[in-house]
Amino acid sequence: MENNEKLLKAQEVYAKVCAMLDSKNWKYDKEESKLKIRCTLHGDDIPVDFMMKVDPERYIVSYISWMPFHMPEDKRVEGAVAVTVAGYGLVDGSFDYDINDGEITFRLTASYRGGVELTEELFEYMVYVATSTVDRYNDKFLMLSKGNMTLQQFIESEKA
Repeated sequence: MENNEKLLKAQEVYAKVCAMLDSKNWKYDKEESKLKIRCTLHGDDIPVDFMMKVDPERYIVSYISWMPFHMPEDKRVEGAVAVTVAGYGLVDGSFDYDINDGEITFRLTASYRGGVELTEELFEYMVYVATSTVDRYNDKFLMLSKGNMTLQQFIESEKA
């Protein structure tokens, strides 16, 4: 019975995520059986691809966006430092970095454990904050990966 209640609550939360996206008339792909959506929003430069997923076992909603490139092997240590520098001043969410393959993702989560009621407004906040954060950094990470920006320039840009 408990698993059924978890799933029903997760489906309710998922419906709210979809309702928020629908209210904005945003196009997105649903994977209802996995309680997952995929969407692309256009920022200042590089489009921001993201996924939102409801996890009934952990009682969370996750926003995950991945950079459309990986840090090349010779830039992986610089990438790690840049991700750390970028993450230092974030108000909400975090960058994750896989040093093995140079993948950078951004993650923001919200929990509905213990009966916490998540709203469409919260999901809107999650999308706007996370997408603007990704949009702020994706071009800098890309320039660093291509050698068009040095690590020192990246660090200096964060002081401004």
